Amino acid sequence: MERGNFMVEHKIRDINLAAAGSKKIELVSKHMPILNKIKEKYATKKPLKGRRVAVSVHLEAKTAYLALILKELGAELAVTGSNPLSTQDDVSAALVKKGVSVFAWYGASEEEYKAHLTNTLQIKPVYIIDDGGDLVNLLHTKHQDLLSPVIGGCEETTTGVQRLRAMVNKEELLFPMIAVNDACCKHLFDNRYGTGQSSWDGIMRTTNLVVAGKTVVVAGYGWCGKGVAVRAKGLGARVIICEVDPIKALEALMDGYAVLPSIEAARLGDFFITVTGCNRILRKEHFQVMKDGAILANAGHFDVEIDKNDLQELAVEIKTARKNITEYQMADGRRLYLLAEGRLVNLAAGDGHPVEIMDLSFALQILSLLYLEQENETGRLKPGLYPVPSETDHLVASLALEASGIQIDSLTGEQQEYLNSW
Repeated sequence: MERGNFMVEHKIRDINLAAAGSKKIELVSKHMPILNKIKEKYATKKPLKGRRVAVSVHLEAKTAYLALILKELGAELAVTGSNPLSTQDDVSAALVKKGVSVFAWYGASEEEYKAHLTNTLQIKPVYIIDDGGDLVNLLHTKHQDLLSPVIGGCEETTTGVQRLRAMVNKEELLFPMIAVNDACCKHLFDNRYGTGQSSWDGIMRTTNLVVAGKTVVVAGYGWCGKGVAVRAKGLGARVIICEVDPIKALEALMDGYAVLPSIEAARLGDFFITVTGCNRILRKEHFQVMKDGAILANAGHFDVEIDKNDLQELAVEIKTARKNITEYQMADGRRLYLLAEGRLVNLAAGDGHPVEIMDLSFALQILSLLYLEQENETGRLKPGLYPVPSETDHLVASLALEASGIQIDSLTGEQQEYLNSW
């Protein structure tokens, strides 16, 4: 399939699933008013005309609509999944039918997943949209030969921004990246309300267990952890927070939660949710003291927060209890249940964040790409990590309020003068 000079290629599970995927995309499009306003404003101007964009995302209906809006703005796209268990094969097929190159399928092996990332970079992108930093990592390691056309990119998630900061600290990041995750309309809303709601959606639909009256242990009290904790509290659970940062731990205490070391919390929890961005948060010593029937779920980007190797070493029997639940039976008869192979529970065992939440985040992605396009002409952005411009953050928030029919006050001239005087 070819459109203009851009060849649409794909490696997907089944192109015949496209009709079902198109229905999903059509439905979410009706609940993403900010993206629709961006489309309305820029579709005729085509500000990204001819620009090749490589996208690594959780490939489901909402992210598919992001890709289609970028295409409306003139971009030539190659899309892959940022997690093997979050890709929806019918949505991938629908994108291919709509003229987008897609390299992804559900349940990809580690080798297949890496191959899909590599396929996506073969378009020789000018811009990168990354979710977790895998594309940027490949461009700086195995595929430096594809670096020359890259102007810059955007990073969607906390873990990806952490990786970029590590690269900046070592002076190894070779092009400008926008830290979309750090924008107020991302971490305040997507991380807190999106992760909070969607994580519990994934846990509850997978286990079909009651949360009220249970003890929930949340490891990590960043914005994602805050969202998971407050939703657990709202569902009637007793909530324990585990933290390494004394300021965040104090905040959790003042928010009304119990705060304990993880080894103590391990003895008490019925549900465990990790949201730290770090590895081996729950490991052998925790598994050895957990209750029979404890549920283990991860809402951090990579599947390293719950140590699966330790679980396997301790288990005398491993079996699938039901879809997305692996049962590990310990030598003493206790059973621990790992959800979604320790991958992102809200996407691997659910549909991810609510549509309206992702409307905010994806609006930031598109507007940040347009900012990079604008700044490319001035040459002001050197290699490094940059914030989303504050005016972009405020614009997205204003559009979200407008879409909800909400009006707010504005400062009078006298008030502005007062605030700007000393």
